[in-house]
Amino acid sequence: MTTTIRTIEIAGSPHERGRQYGEAAADLIALAIAYYEEAFAQQTGMVWAAVRRHAATWMPRSRTAAPEILEELEGIAAGSGRDVLDLMALNVRGELIYDQTRREGQSEEQRDSSDGCTSFSLTAGAAGDGHTYAGQNWDWRAGTQDTVVVVRVVQDPLPTLIMQLEAGQVGRHGANSAGIALNANGLGGRFGQSTGLPQTFIRRMALNQSELPDAINTLVRTPAHIASNALLTDRSGFAIDLEITPDGVDWLYPDEGLLVHGNHYQASVPPQLAGRYRPVSADSLFRVPRARDALARVRGTADRDSVLDGIRTAMSDHLGYPESVCTHPDERRPAVRRWSTLLSSCVDLTTGDYFVTNGTPCDHPYEKLPWNVFDGPGSRHTISSHLPMEAQR
Repeated sequence: MTTTIRTIEIAGSPHERGRQYGEAAADLIALAIAYYEEAFAQQTGMVWAAVRRHAATWMPRSRTAAPEILEELEGIAAGSGRDVLDLMALNVRGELIYDQTRREGQSEEQRDSSDGCTSFSLTAGAAGDGHTYAGQNWDWRAGTQDTVVVVRVVQDPLPTLIMQLEAGQVGRHGANSAGIALNANGLGGRFGQSTGLPQTFIRRMALNQSELPDAINTLVRTPAHIASNALLTDRSGFAIDLEITPDGVDWLYPDEGLLVHGNHYQASVPPQLAGRYRPVSADSLFRVPRARDALARVRGTADRDSVLDGIRTAMSDHLGYPESVCTHPDERRPAVRRWSTLLSSCVDLTTGDYFVTNGTPCDHPYEKLPWNVFDGPGSRHTISSHLPMEAQR
């Protein structure tokens, strides 16, 4: 079995890596820009020239905090034949929407801009085969489905990364050869006046770390522009969830090895929102317990095939359809604001095998990527694209 998800492997200097990425995904980057040009116009009234001007405000801060990542982004622009501000706009799409709609006095519900997602971590025997797993359902605008790519980044001496992204982005969710997985969820909201780094850069900075304390420190210490949740799982079996806002951080640990997070504050509501907080995704209030209850049954499985079947079943739950754990487009919404599970991921941090679905997990199988997470610096540097992913376990 093959999948249409495009897989890309890049290596070399930051600019060379970006150039390879941009060349391999130029058509998908064009699709992404076209989608967001329409989406921004409908949701905020901003024409693309205004989007680019606003995106430019993140360039100096990004160059100071993460110069090699910005250099890679400039390489993506060169390889795809686009201006770097087009690429920066794709990387700050959430931050841009929050800034613009906040100025217009819109509510959180009207903004509708944070990533959805239901993330999980299975450690300490929570999986019956004794392995450590991490993953999520990545829920976002259905119109971006055809722009999803999986990118392997060989960046000696930093860890090698495997990430699932929208074409043109430099970071979102994934795992590295040091055995650290990062899964993320939007929390909605922008409070305070400071300008922070975009989430794509912060998440990439965290995945670039070889040591778990450094990844945690990156997430905790780096000023963020909007609120977001980060679930870190380490191959050692340790996991921690960080609810990060522009003004502070709170955290959660697994309960008997199981941790599930959605799109609402679960550790505590930030004091800035006390008394007026409403989850940006109300369905998160039932998605989290539904996924947690189903994943708890994975403890009774005997082998990895059974574990993966149990995880896929949990992530295919349809209570509240279409806005369920497994999210499907709601035909009542305008086309550019319909949500779907773009991809479901599951990485076995014991063996390094990485599995994804091409779309909703209810009707797409987990397929193993052609790379192992633990093939780190010093592994074969082969540049490839359009590779099929064999459905194997």
